[in-house]
Amino acid sequence: MSAGILADSFVNRWNHEITAIVTILIAGVLVYAVDRAFRRRRPQLDPVLDTRLRFIRRLVAAVLLVVGVAIAISQFTALDRLAASILASGAIAAAVVGFAARQVLANVVAGVMLAVTQPIRIGDLVTLDDDTGVVEDIRLTYTFLRTPTDARIIVPNERLAGSVLRNDSIVTDTVAVEVRVWVPHDVDEQRALEAIGGLGDEVTVRVGEVTEEGLFLTVSAPPVSVRERAAREGELRAQALGSLRSAGLR
Repeated sequence: MSAGILADSFVNRWNHEITAIVTILIAGVLVYAVDRAFRRRRPQLDPVLDTRLRFIRRLVAAVLLVVGVAIAISQFTALDRLAASILASGAIAAAVVGFAARQVLANVVAGVMLAVTQPIRIGDLVTLDDDTGVVEDIRLTYTFLRTPTDARIIVPNERLAGSVLRNDSIVTDTVAVEVRVWVPHDVDEQRALEAIGGLGDEVTVRVGEVTEEGLFLTVSAPPVSVRERAAREGELRAQALGSLRSAGLR
């Protein structure tokens, strides 16, 4: 038997399997090409464009993978018969898939909405409940926030889309610098205000909140970039406490 006949026999016998493997490989190559194409851009982009490009890149990659896997699976008629025997009705199949993937689909839809409306963008400083961080990445289902301690807060997109957010940098590139300093009631608050106010003309201080145990002084400084805020607030807090100690109030 010639090599050509053997090759034809092999291809005919494993035609579906070969097609499925080739389809998966092509899908993988396309995903890699799309990822490289989107990444091959200027390092500094407008936050609005950067946010949309990142989400579109992941969405296109996910669609290519799903289509590739679907085409590969369609090559096996045995799987079709198995699926038909397990889920005889299309309505039942849709209900089962929809129920199982509700949370995932909700996060994906919320991610699309976040990418389009952009209440938050890559690089924005946002506060969700008691957590504050810089938006590091918006993915298909989750958003990553980087805290001042370089930890990561991973938030489902559905929660972001349905919650009240504080965005300190959506309008301007700088954010306010503001810290609170606690002072007990046995300390003369007027002297404390004067001591901290002596840090410079650019620093302002006021009484922010009064409690049963004492009061909080709010100390503000000129705005800085998002990346500099944590360090500047720590510096300002240390300066305020140092001024109080120098005045003999702590």
